[in-house]
Amino acid sequence: MQMQKKLIPFSLSLIMLASCGGEVRRDPGRIYMPDMTYSRAYETYAVTPEQREDLLKKGIHYSNIPVPGTMKRGALFPFDIPKDQPGDSTNYVAAKQIRNPLTSIPAPRMVEAERLYLVNCAICHGPKLDGNGPLYRGGDGPYPAKPATLVGDAKYEAMPEGQMYYSVTYGKNKMGSYASQLDTKQRWEVIAYIKMKQAKPGAAPGITAPATKLPSAATPAPGTPAGMAPTDATPSGATPAGMAPKGSTPAGGTEPKKATGTSLKK
Repeated sequence: MQMQKKLIPFSLSLIMLASCGGEVRRDPGRIYMPDMTYSRAYETYAVTPEQREDLLKKGIHYSNIPVPGTMKRGALFPFDIPKDQPGDSTNYVAAKQIRNPLTSIPAPRMVEAERLYLVNCAICHGPKLDGNGPLYRGGDGPYPAKPATLVGDAKYEAMPEGQMYYSVTYGKNKMGSYASQLDTKQRWEVIAYIKMKQAKPGAAPGITAPATKLPSAATPAPGTPAGMAPTDATPSGATPAGMAPKGSTPAGGTEPKKATGTSLKK
């Protein structure tokens, strides 16, 4: 009995020494769930262009923008300008002519546009659109170069909407593509939010300009002397041209006949 008690710790010690010594084993053996054992990373831009090419050879489409000339089902506002080849900027310049198709954005959608900006753009360009996001942090962040100052830099304040959309869709310089994070409508909404902040830096998100009130027909034209009606206005009490005054007899002295209740049946 005592011998067995001594053999058990000794055997366990031998097993532990055998498991720790020798060549390191890299093979986990049998795998019950391969997808969990060899999971793929989903971080944005987690692979290099070389790694992406290798994945494409295996039929794996990872973090790719849509195929040129296509758009996902249900998407709106197709962007027909393709991406420039390296060293070329022809299409980027041509994007200046594209205008935001969202001419009017309701207040709730503008609030959503602000949220999308804070989630996707503020990490670089900053919550205040001043280029001082967490990645830069006044020069103390992990990113050494300051991102674009969207509000306060005349270059970006004058940038056309189409070029902004091009940059968000395909990427520009150090900025990568956000086509996989934002659909076409969301990209235009974010650009509308940026343009609103550029036009009115102190404006609250979701506030839209009131509708322009058109002048009424009775408003005198510019330059009309005070107290005088415009030339096409009808004076008070006067009869408009082409209409007879009430109770008057038309030219020729014949008074119009009144309709009678006589039946037309014979």
